[in-house]
Amino acid sequence: MRFIKKYVSVLVIIMSAHIAFAQTGSVEGVISDSTGRTIEAVSVVVQEINKTVITDSKGYYILKDIPVGHYTLAVSQVGYNGFTLTFTVKENITYGLNFVLKSKAHELEEVHVNGVIAISGMGHLTEVHDGIIYAGKKNEVLTLDSMDANTAQDNPRQVLGRVPGSNYSETEGGGFPSNGIGFRGLNPTQSIETNTREDGYNITGDIYGYPESYYLPPLQAVERIEVTLGASALEFGPQFGGVVNYIVKSAPTDKVFEFTTEETGGSYGLINSFNSIGGTYKKWSYYAFVEPEYSDGWRANSQVKQLTGFGRLEYKASSKFKVGVEYSLLRNLLHMPGGLDDAEFSQNAEQSFRARNWLTSPWNIIALTADYKFSDKASLSFKSAENFSGRNILWRNEDGGPESFDTINPATSTYQPREVLHEYFKSSTNEIRLVNYYFISNRRQVVDAGLRFFYGWMSRQEGGLGTTGSGPDFTDSGSYYPKNLTFTTTNIAPYIENTFHIGQRLSITPGLRFEYIKSTATGYVTDDNGTIINVNASKPRNIVLAGIGLQFKTISTTNIYANISQAYTPVEYSFLYPLGLDTNAKIDPNLKDITGYNVDLGWRGSVKNFFNFDVGGFYMAYNNAIAFEDFKDAGGNTYSYETNVANSVHIGVETYVELNVVKLFTANSRIGTLSFFNSFSYDKATYVNGPYKGNYAEYAPLTIERLGITYAIKWFSTTFLISNTAKQFSDANNTVYNPDALSGIIPAYTVMDWSGTIKIKNYHIKLGVNNLDNLNYFTTRAVEYPGPGIIPSQGRTFYLGFGATF
Repeated sequence: MRFIKKYVSVLVIIMSAHIAFAQTGSVEGVISDSTGRTIEAVSVVVQEINKTVITDSKGYYILKDIPVGHYTLAVSQVGYNGFTLTFTVKENITYGLNFVLKSKAHELEEVHVNGVIAISGMGHLTEVHDGIIYAGKKNEVLTLDSMDANTAQDNPRQVLGRVPGSNYSETEGGGFPSNGIGFRGLNPTQSIETNTREDGYNITGDIYGYPESYYLPPLQAVERIEVTLGASALEFGPQFGGVVNYIVKSAPTDKVFEFTTEETGGSYGLINSFNSIGGTYKKWSYYAFVEPEYSDGWRANSQVKQLTGFGRLEYKASSKFKVGVEYSLLRNLLHMPGGLDDAEFSQNAEQSFRARNWLTSPWNIIALTADYKFSDKASLSFKSAENFSGRNILWRNEDGGPESFDTINPATSTYQPREVLHEYFKSSTNEIRLVNYYFISNRRQVVDAGLRFFYGWMSRQEGGLGTTGSGPDFTDSGSYYPKNLTFTTTNIAPYIENTFHIGQRLSITPGLRFEYIKSTATGYVTDDNGTIINVNASKPRNIVLAGIGLQFKTISTTNIYANISQAYTPVEYSFLYPLGLDTNAKIDPNLKDITGYNVDLGWRGSVKNFFNFDVGGFYMAYNNAIAFEDFKDAGGNTYSYETNVANSVHIGVETYVELNVVKLFTANSRIGTLSFFNSFSYDKATYVNGPYKGNYAEYAPLTIERLGITYAIKWFSTTFLISNTAKQFSDANNTVYNPDALSGIIPAYTVMDWSGTIKIKNYHIKLGVNNLDNLNYFTTRAVEYPGPGIIPSQGRTFYLGFGATF
């Protein structure tokens, strides 16, 4: 690849600047009991050097900076049988060792060796994890502490980009920094096709009617990200695009108080200050962070002011019962520069013709968690998330698209009044899960059953008459909203899955889920003639989902997985009735739910300590696909019409490979390690019937490839990443060019990122460059907010951060 050769000198310069230092490695893992529940406060000791840690509230431990050599690992906990295990530490490798303990009078049941987790931090979940069955399912785990990435700005390419097929809606250039993600050719806009969670509970506005993600925990506070594709619908419900679960860091279990700070500055006035505290005292543990951030923005009129916060308090009443409460918040003020047409983008992607558009989205999530262990074989978990949030938009009326400028009216010497939109969310997501282990013919089996109850309420007031000013004044005339609607969703969903082990190698996991969902819309809208139309719509439905998974252990560190599972995506609130009048988009009022199924087949694992892989294929039937069609009104103006256009089929291949070149040839190296990882997907997503038969699905690039090169030595690591995404279309027509830029091709692009980390005792420095080549590109054409038109992605930016832990 020519672009790799062009920049290989960058890596050579970086590597040549460093010499050998003392060689060390690490061991990390999770300790659980025979029910799959993690065990807190387990002592893990490297006996020869008397290095000790204890597991946190999630059973996680890590032993860092162990000199190369042979050691004995001792594990002990009151109420469980202790044991020892010999292991070997090799340079710059982190070994994953997960243990399953049994209570007194039982022996150590099994040891799970997950294989080598290289610097890139990519792995997969065990058969049962946190009370959820993952056997036979396509999943990935990303460990952030072992990555070089711009976590201060939550750069998605450098973290979730390692998951094959991940596609992004990069909207930070539009004044909205929460980038969306989609998998396998599904729409990435605001992550509407994925089920987004934090610590296992819902954090979106409404998982059914309004699945957009405005709050995301900052990556500096995230311990790991768990991604489940394909078969996720049985355990989690919608959507087709799978589940992305952000696991926030836990309180240290060996300290009463710990303080961590990381101060980051960067291009275009970036100031980010991340600060966290945590600790454990007797039966109590706590963790909290606050992160204020400010940026002038890469484009004109794209300033960001944001405050993210989180707090967790847990009480472990006994070895059987634990309860906790969490609170997440977001406060922001975002200046939105609007979209561009193709000519404007080519001329200057940083320009803006909207100086009066603003957004704020205050987010509040309160979560209650409880875990109870009946015995070594049975446990119960409960999570309840209450969401009290909102979204307010202040913008110029967008009739005419991006080429219609926002100018002063000569007759009044003022701007036209802006439009005001207010949305308010209240939702309650309650999930209870029971895990029980039992035996058939001396083979351990596991059943996982649960129930979700969800109620969501949303109020939308749209088209209000705002001020003629330019600042973030969200007041309105108070006289009239052309659209004033209230939406509700009620959902009850029981499910059950059971893993049957047949022999020592094969497991089969059938599952079933029932979904009752009822959506309502009440209020009024106003048509083009000013006539008020009362709305009183209700849409109840019952949906049954079934699936089955298989997993076959080829050797101790590799397995073949296969799964077929039904899925669906319910229509959103905005689809129950057309959008507001003064927009470039109209909605079919008779939209149907999207239904279909996912099929996965793959092989994953590791070879010794130098090679990790996950190679597989997938097939997704996506029926009643919703997409935009372009039409012209009586006046000849183009508008986009969103409707069920046809059925689409997504078929492809996903591969992830990681090779430690140095460890391939030698077990010990004095010059550090060099590893490569490649994440690749081929996805042919096409419509198979209807007027668009043979056309590509929108936002479905044929190929996505990312190549990373990591060099690491004891105190320093650096990663150079090249990301290539093929061209994609923004509508079902596969429009190549449209003068209003609401639809059209999204050209292929190749972006480069570089990041480095320096660690000295409890201090660290992070630095890097994103979009190293300063490429002009974009990933989104918006038909309305945050556009309309092309939303440019950011150009070259630099960052430098200093951190410490006390």
